[in-house]
Amino acid sequence: MGHEFPKLTAEEAAELIPNGAMVGVSGFTPAGSPKAVPSALAKRARALHDAGEEFQIRLLSGASTGEACDDALAEALAVSWRAPYLTSAPMRKLANTGRLDFIDMHLSHVAQMVAGGILGPLDVAIVEATEITREGRVYLTTAIGNSPTFLQKADRVIIELNAYHAPRIRELADVVVLPAPPNRAPILINDPLDRIGKRYAEVDPSKVVGVVHTHEPDGGRGFAPPDLVSRRIAKHVSRFLIDEIASGRIPPEFLPLQSGVGNVCNAVLAGLADSPGFPKFKVYTEVLQDAMLDLIADGSILGASTCSLTLTNEKLRFLYDHFDDFADRIVLRPQEISNSPEVARRLGIVAINTAIEVDVYGHVNSTHFYGTQIMNGLGGSGDFERNAYLSIFMCPSVAKGGRVSTIVPMCSHVDHSEHSVQIVATEHGLADLRGLAPHARARRIIDRCAHPAYRDYLRRYLESAPLGHLRHDLRRCFELHNNFLEGGVMLPDLDLKQFEEPEAAGA
Repeated sequence: MGHEFPKLTAEEAAELIPNGAMVGVSGFTPAGSPKAVPSALAKRARALHDAGEEFQIRLLSGASTGEACDDALAEALAVSWRAPYLTSAPMRKLANTGRLDFIDMHLSHVAQMVAGGILGPLDVAIVEATEITREGRVYLTTAIGNSPTFLQKADRVIIELNAYHAPRIRELADVVVLPAPPNRAPILINDPLDRIGKRYAEVDPSKVVGVVHTHEPDGGRGFAPPDLVSRRIAKHVSRFLIDEIASGRIPPEFLPLQSGVGNVCNAVLAGLADSPGFPKFKVYTEVLQDAMLDLIADGSILGASTCSLTLTNEKLRFLYDHFDDFADRIVLRPQEISNSPEVARRLGIVAINTAIEVDVYGHVNSTHFYGTQIMNGLGGSGDFERNAYLSIFMCPSVAKGGRVSTIVPMCSHVDHSEHSVQIVATEHGLADLRGLAPHARARRIIDRCAHPAYRDYLRRYLESAPLGHLRHDLRRCFELHNNFLEGGVMLPDLDLKQFEEPEAAGA
């Protein structure tokens, strides 16, 4: 026998969530995240706070969410604990001022930790879907994220049925929930477009306390076209990968590519597609953006496995209007599968991600400014870079109009160690670090990646540091950071006029 699920307003659903509850929400980026119930929950929190009552939840997701969830709840001071990732400016402000406990996690670890009860009981799941059947089949929307695990582990479930999304979006889904160790078999994905699961997630119907009907777009954020610096970085990376194919170190048909979020990664994708003779390739990644959808549409990318369709409203409408062109070329997976280290290692992924700063030995900081201020979080970069066939990190050589060098003596925070970082690229060049001892790595990064205005300082630091396997002067290794924090520029006597013209960024 199937169930008839109560129809609730968003406000009625919000009333069912108690103070202190652990709440898991669907989606991965704004794609597929709930909208009506979190927004109503934020309003409820404000009213309770105005009445002198406490109300905060613990919030768990796939990655970031949309404005109606993260922003609204943060602005209402309705969250005490957040994991595993964020891009919300209000949420970030709370985390950086000690008013929110933010847990920065590898995205592939979340489902396993929830399933094992490591993060505590999951009280409520709020999941966006296009349909839920009486038997408990849940057809998700534009992202799979951790929803399949949340639906299984939550004590109570609220479904947002969003009529904005085309019902055919379910045709992209490939849902697999891994059993607990040691009962796991190999994940039988041998090609990015292989399908091994179901079109739907599943829930015990008795746990569904109600459905809320909505009609709202994801509101995905677009990116500006790649700028001059991004295009120069892309040129270096594209040339390097073409040379790797020519040398036989990458097969002539190329390898599956993983690409992070943002203008630089989009520029690399476009640069590869525009390179004469570069093979058409497939993507195995966690986020599919507008630029990637365009490359699938024109045939430059043969197909993509992803966790999320992080598209602007206009590009999502294009997908729905031309769905037949994409139905067999895009696969949507849970993030435990899209970010699986086992699959990444076996497929031979070429991982391309961005950095906040890189030190002279190749350690990478991708999360914290000046070692203390969280930006967004680790995301999936660690899932891929540690297990990739080829791991590439990219960043502009300077930031804040030249006041900050992204190539520094020692990273103020380390997310990716020198043992996993193989390639570093800026607009000035690319450093292939494979097979190099630490001192040679440092010279190569300085000579090829640092901005010319900072090279002399970095060379002097390296040569004057005490001898060791890694040469560091612990009295001076954060001198650039301290200079910036005290005076607003890493090199006090630096002539900033050289950074005013775009061409000064170097070639």
